[in-house]
Amino acid sequence: MSIHFIGGGARSGKSSYALRVAAGIGLRKAFVATASPLDEEMRERIERHKRDRHPSFATFEEPLEVAGLIRREQGNFDVIVVDCFTLWLSNLLAEPNAEIERRCRELIEVAAAASAKVLLVGNEVGCGIVPENALARRFCDLAGMLNRLAAEKAEEVDWMVFGLPVRVKGANARPCAGS
Repeated sequence: MSIHFIGGGARSGKSSYALRVAAGIGLRKAFVATASPLDEEMRERIERHKRDRHPSFATFEEPLEVAGLIRREQGNFDVIVVDCFTLWLSNLLAEPNAEIERRCRELIEVAAAASAKVLLVGNEVGCGIVPENALARRFCDLAGMLNRLAAEKAEEVDWMVFGLPVRVKGANARPCAGS
């Protein structure tokens, strides 16, 4: 079907907006949660997200094999929300020999070819200062690459700013000169 990429900063309203968009797409809805409950604060975030989700969503907790899950489940759903692929990326960074760039490309290709509409939720991490350590810089570089790949393949791209969606690509988008 197509990708709808929803990006923005931390706590910008990406997840709740993705759920609102998904609510208007068909009856069969899936939510792919990529977070791992590694500490108490993350467990609380996960629980808050679960409470925010309507019970009509089938929930899959998948921290690593998101492309495979979309490939397997696409025919069972009208819309699949992946929240969030930036956490998925950080999960991959912790895996030895993860072939991260290949897996990023695979995720975007599988999402673009899926029979279900795929809403990819991701964080913008490149608007701040350059991180001090090599791992954080690598994460920012990979997240930037993943965001670019998603935006390139997506039919719709929304940027969340202060809880408001700004259409960057698709109907009613107002791209900058030179885009």
